[in-house]
Amino acid sequence: MKNILLFGAGKSATSLIDYLVSNAPRQKWHITVADHDLALIKSKTGKSYYVTPAAIDIRDEASRQKLIQETDLVISLLPAQLHILVAKDCLQFSKNLLTASYIDPEVKKLEKEIEDAGLLFMYEMGLDPGIDHMSAMKLIHSIEKKGGQISAFRSYCGGLVSPESNDNPWQYKISWNARNIVLAGNSGATYREKGKTKEVSYQHLFDQSKTIHIPSLGKLAYYPNRDSLNYISAYKLEEVPTFMRATLRYPDFCEGWGTLVKLGLTDDTKKIQTDNMTFYEWTSQHIDQDTSISHEENIANYLGISAKSKILRQLKFLGLLNSETIHLGEQTNASVLQHIVESKLGMEVTDKDMIVMTHEIEFERRGMSTRLHSYMIAQGEDNIRTAMAKTVGLPLGIMAKLILQDKVTLKGLHIPITPDIYNPVLKELEEFNIRFEESFE
Repeated sequence: MKNILLFGAGKSATSLIDYLVSNAPRQKWHITVADHDLALIKSKTGKSYYVTPAAIDIRDEASRQKLIQETDLVISLLPAQLHILVAKDCLQFSKNLLTASYIDPEVKKLEKEIEDAGLLFMYEMGLDPGIDHMSAMKLIHSIEKKGGQISAFRSYCGGLVSPESNDNPWQYKISWNARNIVLAGNSGATYREKGKTKEVSYQHLFDQSKTIHIPSLGKLAYYPNRDSLNYISAYKLEEVPTFMRATLRYPDFCEGWGTLVKLGLTDDTKKIQTDNMTFYEWTSQHIDQDTSISHEENIANYLGISAKSKILRQLKFLGLLNSETIHLGEQTNASVLQHIVESKLGMEVTDKDMIVMTHEIEFERRGMSTRLHSYMIAQGEDNIRTAMAKTVGLPLGIMAKLILQDKVTLKGLHIPITPDIYNPVLKELEEFNIRFEESFE
């Protein structure tokens, strides 16, 4: 019997655990799920004969290494900064590693050692990054195989609230790690447009006027995602004039979030004492107060908006204009905001989320210019079995199965961009209603 070790039982782990457990009898494998919260593990695994819960502190080296030594394959859904602890142990004890997180500089330093050890460390094997790489590379390879010359590549993905659950002025609810949401985009973005490198600062990132039309959904806003140029060489599109990866949101979210950035409420660099600070005082900490006018008018004047603006409705919805005391001790603004959005923008039991992904590729073949649209919409079931959990977890589960069935010969540090990976993974994802539709113009 083969053994799989999963680190992390949080929001994104649900569908992965379901997949591993359902395949365990047929595949003859056993799963150990490790997390600091034993109750959380048991809520995800039930009483399955094929699962062992392990409540550990991931920073406890002895406990962590004991589990890694006893397994055949490691999957990490830990916070990104903790992956390196697991990666170094996997290298030391010769274990393959899968994770949905980005390749970071620390693991990049281990690239030659991983390859020399004959191990596979597959990073970015989730949704975005993950399914975006696989679906994009399948299209790119197909176009190139038929002699097409690509001139523009744009890829968009977003975790959104499903229309039937879209009932707040932010048009957003949290289906994944709230801290990542709060800090998203804080380093700005870089991409290529018509041969020129474009850089967008954090302060201007959430411009809701940038939109794209999605079939059956209508207009969604987007903002460039991190440094798109990092993937040009991986996709082998070095000569393509336009290359951008972007995040999708409803337009109202982008406008509201841009306001939070302008107010300085996403800053994570310095701590402030919140125990005697009201939410309005926190919200307006960078504003010179005019005591002759209302809180709403002070905020509106600073932002240059109407006192009846939907932005003020968004701020009120989060409770940012009230006189209640925060009482969170010493925190950064980003930590305070994380607490607020977790409280105000959480998913209710019956809420559903939605993943939207689309690729736009412009190419020329036999003298004819063509634009290819490929899009995928995945729906969640409820606030536990979310579309986010499905699209992050299922690619990891399928990849684990391929490795344990000895169907993967790839070694080294990789992301999923080769046909031997993306073909079987995308094919099985279709069994879970995660599939792409294509159109040409």
